[in-house]
Amino acid sequence: MSHILVVEDEPIIRTALRRLLERHQYQVSEAGAVHEAVENHNLDDFALIISDLRLPGEPGTELIRRAPNTPVLIMTSYASLRSAVDSMKLGAVDYIAKPFDHEEMLQAVARIIEASQQSRAAAGVADPAPAADTASDDTQSMGIIGASPAMLTLFKRIRKVAPTMSTVLIQGESGTGKELVARALHENSPRARAPMISVNCAAIPETLIESELFGHEKGAFTGAVAGRTGLVEAADGGTLFLDEIGELPLEAQARLLRVLQESEIRRVGSVQSQKVDVRLVAATHRDLKTLARQGLFREDLYYRLNVIELRLPPLRERGDDVMLIAEALLARIGRNMGTPALHFSKEATNSIRHYQWPGNVRELENAIERAAILCDEDEISTDLLGIEPDLEQERTSQATSALESMRSPSSQSTEPAEDLSLEDYFQHFVLEHQEHMTETELANKLGISRKCLWERRQRLGIPRKKTANS
Repeated sequence: MSHILVVEDEPIIRTALRRLLERHQYQVSEAGAVHEAVENHNLDDFALIISDLRLPGEPGTELIRRAPNTPVLIMTSYASLRSAVDSMKLGAVDYIAKPFDHEEMLQAVARIIEASQQSRAAAGVADPAPAADTASDDTQSMGIIGASPAMLTLFKRIRKVAPTMSTVLIQGESGTGKELVARALHENSPRARAPMISVNCAAIPETLIESELFGHEKGAFTGAVAGRTGLVEAADGGTLFLDEIGELPLEAQARLLRVLQESEIRRVGSVQSQKVDVRLVAATHRDLKTLARQGLFREDLYYRLNVIELRLPPLRERGDDVMLIAEALLARIGRNMGTPALHFSKEATNSIRHYQWPGNVRELENAIERAAILCDEDEISTDLLGIEPDLEQERTSQATSALESMRSPSSQSTEPAEDLSLEDYFQHFVLEHQEHMTETELANKLGISRKCLWERRQRLGIPRKKTANS
């Protein structure tokens, strides 16, 4: 059970956070100020310190200096990005705004503790066969679990690319861990001591994204009562990670292109530009080249981003990695729940190996966490995982056969068949035929269920057209 120290001077907030963490199997100690935390506790005994930024006496960032071996998560209720960024420059592992969302807090805590454990080589992953030493070293240095040929190739490329200033585009399905690759690039680069600022472009409202990325001057628009530092400027000297960059509006794309070309930004409402030293890493699950052809993404920006492309393979293409990851996740979840003896049954192991995992590592983690919570004994069964490998394999096989048949010259597709992936064919077929086919007819033609069709639409970002027959 991970031990967390909460340093907060407001008793109501402190108590609420303690109860939230304890409900999720964390051991929690409390303090109302920095001096109280130092006097009453050995800070090195904790897996994580969560501290308010503004405290009586010394600020919460003082704990970073007092506990150099313990990650510190800073909370702040002040709408000042500058103070949060300053905290990270001082060494805070992350920051979170109050009032915080419970799920957001729990995700941040789990991610930070896991990353800290991995950095201390305490992931508890069994060594795989011949490539064990190399894979183990890569897991520790990259913070990513993997021993398959595809992942070993990825690790090799990360090591070569990380020391450079080159812009990197990470391609991969949702849930594969693209942010872990970005963090590995940052932490294995000369910029590792500077901040890495992560931005989910899909999570910021379109009307605010330029202000969030590039900052604004006082009075630039209604409600801009003070100037604000943008996230690009906040990453000065470090790495800026733009996740889901395919969702970035065209206006913001033009501004980002200037950052890449001229290494300078201009805040919204300002007439002056300023230089920034930022290494850009972007990620997407969408086909930016296709979006550029459709006019939905700037072609010049695409080529600027695609200097180095790293492809993160989906879990179904990683062979025995799925069990390495599953065992590591189960070990971590078991420690957090105080049940370290949890293990998979033979049937569950077989199901995990053969299931396609369309949601990738995120789906795997959710399935294991759910099974661990519902498990009455130490052994986790297939039923508790809630997966149906045989049905999923059958659907995938049917879809593969149907879509591969489109490669033949007799296909009615108007696009050339060369160099298109299975997902490219799926996307092209749906977009071409959805105007005159119902969802049921589309699913039958593709050899999949309506539910599977819907899930693939969601994963690939294909909007459903409303027709009179559907």
